[in-house]
Amino acid sequence: MSQISNAASCDTPFPQQKTNSTMSYTGLFGLVLAILIWGANWPVMKTGLEHITPLWFSSLRFLTGGLCLLVYQLAKGDVRVPRAADLPFLLSVGLLQMMLFTALGAIAMTQLSAGRSAMLSYTTAVWVAPISFFVFGERITTRKLASLLLGALGVIVLMSPAAIDWSNSAVLHANMMLLAGALCWAVCIIHLRYFRSHTSPYHLAPWQMLLAGTALLFVALMFEGRYSGDGSNTLWLALFFVGPLATAFCFCAVNLASTRLAASTMSTAMLGVPVTGILVSAIVLGEAIGSSLVFGAAAIISGILISSVPLRRRKIV
Repeated sequence: MSQISNAASCDTPFPQQKTNSTMSYTGLFGLVLAILIWGANWPVMKTGLEHITPLWFSSLRFLTGGLCLLVYQLAKGDVRVPRAADLPFLLSVGLLQMMLFTALGAIAMTQLSAGRSAMLSYTTAVWVAPISFFVFGERITTRKLASLLLGALGVIVLMSPAAIDWSNSAVLHANMMLLAGALCWAVCIIHLRYFRSHTSPYHLAPWQMLLAGTALLFVALMFEGRYSGDGSNTLWLALFFVGPLATAFCFCAVNLASTRLAASTMSTAMLGVPVTGILVSAIVLGEAIGSSLVFGAAAIISGILISSVPLRRRKIV
């Protein structure tokens, strides 16, 4: 899984247009499909990692996804070469979110369940509020404070000695990797919130994916050696799912939805990704859904809901 923040962020890549119900339903259908694919992506990655090492797997994911999206744009005659001013956004999304977030998550999943990995990766919102407050002086409202406290409570539950074996250093390090990956994603979201690129996120995406895939390729060669895939049908199916489908197609689907649906709808709907990941992992991989995962997930999701769902304005008659 890699949830692509510049596609799903509140700042949509294209100007908002007035849309009819048909266009809204189209966007909603694409969003639901992307959420289901991204949720299922976690158990698919877990399965794929049984046939290849994590850095090679992550590299091939973004190389295939980026090439698919670039070919799609070429076929439409809609390719944009990034400008020099886009370099910070290429590096931010390509290296921080795509490369580090995905690599840390893949390495962690060699030790952890797919469901737990999906949930801890979605603690991003826990990091966004304090970064916004301390770095950019953003005001912490009561709702944001409640969201932060609930998210932190969820992390504490998931990281408590009752939930994981603290004497197992490999498992402990894997959990910390997921939290570090979520922090990387949060920094990327903050960057996209306060600064805007010259080229749209849709046109930057294939270059960001190819940058992440190429960088991961060199890192894989350095730390994992020669190509480690076993050539099995399971591996190729997993690569097809995580690359062309979960990376290229889902980016386009969420990008389309973000131009046709409200930002609050997008933010709330994206909570379906970790929930889907937990449920599909339990059904397909037989992973247990323990009480700590249930309570931790409930706290984190509640916290995100509090901050993302807008308050209804009282109608004046």
